[in-house]
Amino acid sequence: MTGPESEGSQVRRAVCPGSFDPITNGHLDIIARASKLYDEVYVAVMINKAKKGLFEIDERIDLIRQVTSEFGNVTVEAFHGLLVDFCKQRDIPAIVKGLRAVSDFDYELQMAQMNNGLSGVETLFVPTNPTYSFLSSSLVKEVAAWGGDVSHLVPPVVLEALTQRLKKD
Repeated sequence: MTGPESEGSQVRRAVCPGSFDPITNGHLDIIARASKLYDEVYVAVMINKAKKGLFEIDERIDLIRQVTSEFGNVTVEAFHGLLVDFCKQRDIPAIVKGLRAVSDFDYELQMAQMNNGLSGVETLFVPTNPTYSFLSSSLVKEVAAWGGDVSHLVPPVVLEALTQRLKKD
């Protein structure tokens, strides 16, 4: 037997965490790139009860599952609490994070050092595709709420859900 399940071989796992409210093409690019580097990629959708999102957690998970289904090695789950606990429970040694700008690095470096100090989990920083260097879920929601065209910033299924949600509000 060859491949990840052969004797002595270890399955390579990583997690891409975030709130994904909603998932953007920038998020999807990082997840896609991670899925090429790892045997299993978990997308951990943060639950923050103190913050009201545009989409409920189950809706976000469903959208992410739809747009990542073609990868074949991506699992989407919600999490509440410390990301390192999520990693420990699933034997995940690596966190993959996209960096858009130097300002992202300052914050993410502190988180990476804390996570490593707490559990030994490593963080890998992936530079964002320049096409998406300005992109955030917050910006997408704001532009869409004002009637701007975000069709090039989110997958079609997300655009449809976003358009329907904003019609209700």
